[in-house]
Amino acid sequence: MCLAIPGKIILIKEDKAEADFMGARKEVNISLIDLKLKQGDYVLIHAGFVIQKLSTKDAKNSLDAHNKIVIQ
Repeated sequence: MCLAIPGKIILIKEDKAEADFMGARKEVNISLIDLKLKQGDYVLIHAGFVIQKLSTKDAKNSLDAHNKIVIQ
């Protein structure tokens, strides 16, 4: 099973960005979406690619659900 994980954009350079995943940082590709991203935006990432921009509320709900699964 593959999961898309929410991350927070920390830095943007051309078609790449640095995203924070619950404290871990990773470079991701942002070329698949047409939306203008900015520092602080939450995005959904799958296989190293940003596939969707998320609202802060949706990102936090998803992270809370993920944390409940991991903790149990």
